[in-house]
Amino acid sequence: MALKQDMVTVSGIKVPGAYRRVEGITIIGKTEINFQVRSYNDVTLPAFADESHSCPYAMGGANPFDQAYVYLKTLPDFSGAVDC
Repeated sequence: MALKQDMVTVSGIKVPGAYRRVEGITIIGKTEINFQVRSYNDVTLPAFADESHSCPYAMGGANPFDQAYVYLKTLPDFSGAVDC
C-alpha cells in the first residue's frame, strides 16, 4: 500500500502524483508506532523527501502499516492523498 498525492518540495519543485510510502515502522511499547514516510517521483528512483511521524497503536487493531496510513490521512499535509 502507498498513497499518491501532488506535492511541492521544500525547494518549490512541483511533483504531481508523488508516491508516498510508509517505511521503517517501530512499535514503541504497546501503544505507539514511529515510522518514516518517504516520497518518490518514481519508485525506481531514490526518495526525494523523508519525514518522521508517530501515532497511537492498537495491538488488537489492523496491522501497524494500515494504522499508519489511516493516521496520515487525518493530517492536513496528506489531504487529497489517495490509496494506490
